[in-house]
Amino acid sequence: MTDYGHDLQFGAFITPTAQPAHQAVELAVVADRAGLDLATFQDHPYQPRFHDTWTLLSYAAARTERIHLSGNVLNLPLRPPAPLARSLASLDVLSGGRVELGIGAGGFWDPIVAMGGRRLSPGESVAALEEGIEVIRQVWAVDRPGPVQVRGEYYQVVGAKRGPAPAHDINIWVGAYKPRMLALVGRAADGVLPSLGYLPGGAEDLAGINRHIDEAAGAAGRDPRAVRRLLNIGGRFAPTGRAFLDGPAEQWAEDLAGLALEYGVSAFILAADDAPTIERFAAEVAPATRQLVAEERTY
Repeated sequence: MTDYGHDLQFGAFITPTAQPAHQAVELAVVADRAGLDLATFQDHPYQPRFHDTWTLLSYAAARTERIHLSGNVLNLPLRPPAPLARSLASLDVLSGGRVELGIGAGGFWDPIVAMGGRRLSPGESVAALEEGIEVIRQVWAVDRPGPVQVRGEYYQVVGAKRGPAPAHDINIWVGAYKPRMLALVGRAADGVLPSLGYLPGGAEDLAGINRHIDEAAGAAGRDPRAVRRLLNIGGRFAPTGRAFLDGPAEQWAEDLAGLALEYGVSAFILAADDAPTIERFAAEVAPATRQLVAEERTY
């Protein structure tokens, strides 16, 4: 049993489809009005069927009022970290502190290269991501003396002025599955953001993810509880229960409460591209899950 004690968050993982043009933004508005905590969009800059995710995040921020927004996850190989840091800080200020940074090391290298990016090996991409995170944090660190100083192998940002400062402490959540990436999360990130559907062993694989993060955090002198465990999920509402996240809302709440209490997951982001599913998730599943977890935590 691993419960890191974080408050529970619930969000939507919305496809940034370019047609109909306003579909993704309207679903973010639905999620905002329904009371969800997060609206997120995948980021594949080489995919012409999708809107550019950064542009979409900016437009959605202007159309929403309280919900936080994030890439899920932004493609670092095609988004240089210093300009990205300033873009994030600017949108965070403009939105009233509602932007988070979900980021990844890349993975589809042929289209990344076709868009002008550099092909990296798995090990190189992890090292580049760690350097990129350092650049981003230094740009935001307006209270530190002197300019940004990152002399990395993949990113050299030397002498750049710091700022602007974000309106709040932007969280950096990393899409990660394998040991080297998970160790990076433990050392340098605020959260891990895998997708349940990509875990070969299902939810049981979360135990291994936690172990790698916790060990790396401890080695770096960090409290493992400082790292939020987020999870992209999918499911189907049905009158009767058939399988995990396949049944009525009450069963969903029990399934998610189990993930929270057993594996420490504290943010559940549902892949959904229709308003009724998003609204039901917010109205029925989120409060019931919070209640179940709160009851267990009081014992």
